[in-house]
This record gives sequence, C-alpha cells and structure tokens, in this order.
Amino acid sequence: MQIHLPEIIAQKLAKALKRAGSKEIGGILMGEHISAEVYRIVDLTIQSQVGTTTSFLRLPLSVLRPLQTFFKKTSNQFTRFNYLGEWHSHPSYSVEPSSTDCEAMWEIVSDPSVGANFAVLLVVKLNGAKQLESGVTVFLPNREMLSVDLIQTSSVTERR
Repeated sequence: MQIHLPEIIAQKLAKALKRAGSKEIGGILMGEHISAEVYRIVDLTIQSQVGTTTSFLRLPLSVLRPLQTFFKKTSNQFTRFNYLGEWHSHPSYSVEPSSTDCEAMWEIVSDPSVGANFAVLLVVKLNGAKQLESGVTVFLPNREMLSVDLIQTSSVTERR
C-alpha cells in the first residue's frame, strides 16, 4: 500500500508542529482512493487542543463537522473519498506508533459503527533541520499492522 502526501498538506503539518512545539498534536486524515492499494491524503484536521509532551488524545466531537464538510465537498462519494485514519506528533520520540497508539487504532478498525476496513496512522515530527519526518502504519481489524510507504507529491490533484 502507498499513501501519497501532497506538499501542501506536508506544509500544513509542519506549520502545526512548529506551533505545538514540544507538545503532541494531531487530528484525522481524509483521503482519496486513487487505485488498488494507493491512497492520497486530501485534507486533515488539526485539533486546537494540544496534548502533553508525551501524549495526545483526539476529541471525537472535534472531527464530526470537518468530516461532514469533507463528504459534502466530495459529493458523498464514499468509495472514493473517505476517512483515512489518524495523525499525531511525537515531537520528542520515534515516529513509530507506541503500544497505546496501536491499541487505539485497532479499536477504531474493530468498531462496527466506524465501518473501516483499515485505518492509517501517520506519526510525524520535525527533525533537527526542522524538516518533516514521518512514519505510516496501516491497522487491520485482525490486529495486524503494516508499515507502508509515504510518498510526498507536489499537489493534491496529482494523478497516477
């Protein structure tokens, strides 16, 4: 599986990480299914309430309106445009998901009300050169997880 990260979204992430400093921050990822096993991040939310230096807790009510807006904007084409997963920062740690992160993601993909076949977790931070560093993991309902490629692209509308 590949996840494409347009430069404009990467810049949005970097700006949010700079504002949050040493505190964790995060939100949800909204994406587009491009082709078999290829998805593109089209938009993301940035929760205004940051976490601590060691944790981030996404507030479920903070994503309802952005998801509704995204679905309306994409004409409710749920098989093409949909919730892709979550993102958050590890400003002081590795961009690998923690055991707490893994449990939270498996909870999402196991929840019938979410209806997800998989969920992506993007963990990011700014490295010493203030460049975006990232790790992407896909979580499956059977408690499997896969590391996947994150490919930075030049635009949101770039086609494969």
